[in-house]
Amino acid sequence: MTVGVDYTAAAWQGAGIGRYTRELIRAAVALGGPFRYVLFYAAGGLPSDGSYLRDLRDLCNHYPQVRAVPLPFSPRLLTIIWQRLRLPMLAEWFTGPLDLLHAPDFVLPPTRARTLLTVHDLTFLVHPDRSEPRLQRYLAQVLPHSLRRANLVLVDSRATGDDLVRLLGMPRERLRVVYPGVSEEFRPLPAMATEPVRQRLGLPERFLLFVGTLEPRKNLPHLLAALPHLPPDTRLVIAGRKGWLYEDIFATVARLQLAEQVQFLDFVADADLPALYNLAEVFVYPSLYEGFGLPVAEALACGTPTVTTNAGSLPEVAGNAALLVAPATPPNDSRTLAAAIEQARHAAARLREAGPLQARRFPWSQSGRALLACYLTTLRD
Repeated sequence: MTVGVDYTAAAWQGAGIGRYTRELIRAAVALGGPFRYVLFYAAGGLPSDGSYLRDLRDLCNHYPQVRAVPLPFSPRLLTIIWQRLRLPMLAEWFTGPLDLLHAPDFVLPPTRARTLLTVHDLTFLVHPDRSEPRLQRYLAQVLPHSLRRANLVLVDSRATGDDLVRLLGMPRERLRVVYPGVSEEFRPLPAMATEPVRQRLGLPERFLLFVGTLEPRKNLPHLLAALPHLPPDTRLVIAGRKGWLYEDIFATVARLQLAEQVQFLDFVADADLPALYNLAEVFVYPSLYEGFGLPVAEALACGTPTVTTNAGSLPEVAGNAALLVAPATPPNDSRTLAAAIEQARHAAARLREAGPLQARRFPWSQSGRALLACYLTTLRD
């Protein structure tokens, strides 16, 4: 049986859905099974020596049942052709015959095969004011169409499944939860493995950490507003690329005169993330909404005391291994967030023990097995 996978996000994106797709497909392929895989992706404008393409070539070289198919379009042009104009240019024109097509990034391309769609979150409906307007309009147009066509819909958490049922009337029997996984590299590390990263990145001896895209949904101004309520020697390291409306974050730093306390790292390579989590005194993730919240799971796996919110899927991910606060926005409850951070400092020993145990619920091998079961279900029904 041949499975086509839209691998575009994996070929282009370092974090987020790109990283999720690379890890999930590798985990599924490694388990074997009756499938051949055709990984197709928009290749127009993509450097042939890009690191994510090297990962793809390694996957194809290691597993003969995997084949890569570059499409001669940019992601933007392919989106226009398949989603905005809805031209009947079947994926099979490029891949050859498919039994099943898996689209892991919200939208289905045209196909005659059975279909499986992954929906990661519904930020554009739950928090429209925190969603980029252009993306909001796009998903409002294309997601309902893809949902109607999908034989089975995967979600990253029960919370996202509930949102699909409540907001878009999705039949629950067509939903399956496939949790993302946490890579084995995320674990408690000795100082000899972390100190070189501290020196190279110029990190302070003790610091709070946030990892994620700098965008309104992550609610970073709330975390920044909590800093004046913490001891004056508290330092905050923010690791992540600049996203939509990131300017408000830097404006908050300036307004609160926090330049000496806040360090911005921009995007951090996957290889350095485990050490970064390990070096942090407390990981703080004040997000207003998540479909899963992979940074929280990774921080827990590293044994880093964690403070996050009770929004969306985050209670599913954190369990009892993190401190949860309401997803307030500044100027409300900044003292409450600061108090939770102080509580995490005092409860560090318990949280360092509980975190890795909770994170073991999310191995990529389990994600791969769940995905293969969904493939078989979709083909059988």
